[in-house]
Amino acid sequence: MKRVLAFTAVLAALILGWFLWRSRESDSSHLRADGAPSAFKSKIESPKSKIPPPVDATEVAKDLHAPGGTAKADLQIVADLLATYRSNFLREGNPVGNNAEITAALRGENRLRLVFIPDRHPALNAAGELCDRWGTPYFFHAASGTEMEIRSAGPDRKPHTADDLVLGP
Repeated sequence: MKRVLAFTAVLAALILGWFLWRSRESDSSHLRADGAPSAFKSKIESPKSKIPPPVDATEVAKDLHAPGGTAKADLQIVADLLATYRSNFLREGNPVGNNAEITAALRGENRLRLVFIPDRHPALNAAGELCDRWGTPYFFHAASGTEMEIRSAGPDRKPHTADDLVLGP
């Protein structure tokens, strides 16, 4: 019985010594070989440092309808808004519905309440629809759960004419 107790005590001392040695080694990671403080921090980072800083999702929409921009650039920004939405809702894909319903999802009416375009953005009309530079609501056609065709009626404001701008799959 005395041997078992002695063995247990030695084993506990070894384990405690190992833990103390490991903690001393990590505490001294900021010291140079001569014991002076190092100018460099340890390369070991806490798990929190791996989390990217939050991104303002409305940042994507800031150049939509910007002076000096183009209708084609606006279409790409709308496509980027939808891609940003999809990246936050991987299982759901594109927002669904008509223009007002899709725009509502982009304005924060989604399960995470993420806002991709602010309520008072100049590209929104009074009905809550996302509009092109000429004030005509975009037409959204979901080609699949992750692909969306976006159509601007163009300067004549009539859909499906020669001056329409279309971006999609």
